[in-house]
Amino acid sequence: MGMNYWAGAALAIAIMAVFGFLLDSVVLRRVIGQPQFAVVMLTIGLGAVFRTFASVTWGSEIYTLPTPFGGVTRIAGVTISHQYLSIIVGTLILCSVLYGFFNHTRIGVAMQATSQNQLAAYYMGIPVKRIFSMIWAISAGVATAAGVLLAPVTLIDINMGLAVALKAFAAAVLGGFGSIPGALVGGIVIGLIELYAGATLPDGFKDTAPYIVLLIMLVVRPQGLFGTPGRKKV
Repeated sequence: MGMNYWAGAALAIAIMAVFGFLLDSVVLRRVIGQPQFAVVMLTIGLGAVFRTFASVTWGSEIYTLPTPFGGVTRIAGVTISHQYLSIIVGTLILCSVLYGFFNHTRIGVAMQATSQNQLAAYYMGIPVKRIFSMIWAISAGVATAAGVLLAPVTLIDINMGLAVALKAFAAAVLGGFGSIPGALVGGIVIGLIELYAGATLPDGFKDTAPYIVLLIMLVVRPQGLFGTPGRKKV
């Protein structure tokens, strides 16, 4: 639309946060209390619907996103593009804000309680349905911020999130679900594995090596690097 980069990014994040809130309120709330498999299948189906809608509305062309992060910086003899540097800085800021929010605010702690035990959270007076909608709003906003940071590097098309989502899932499992530092470390580990696999192993191993490591991690330490094993007394 020709908007200023910062204004456009802020508007996109705000619009998608509202969209995430409404999506939970109208659609996803119907499956609260159902098995996780039902929620996963529903969101996968919604993703396919949204990609089709985007293709019909805006076409399947590949778009570019001009950014103010031009140029390069040399650090210890290594040349780093400002676009990649903006992704690193943006990721650190997002992780720090989310970590502080979930651990040092009443709403963040309520969200953690809701994720651990919905019924107990409800009995403690936490508005579980509203909390779920707020979680989806935050998730949509963060995903939009990630898309804005990533778009100048990968370009924009309707499937730009699929490959990234698979790697993000692997990073979350490797670091440990529920741990923001773990997800950050898991993402770095996945990136390093891809880098070294592409440089040292035969062709084709670059894309499969992270998932081989993921399978090994699920066997050896299912809770991830920073996760804690769950226990339930019966």
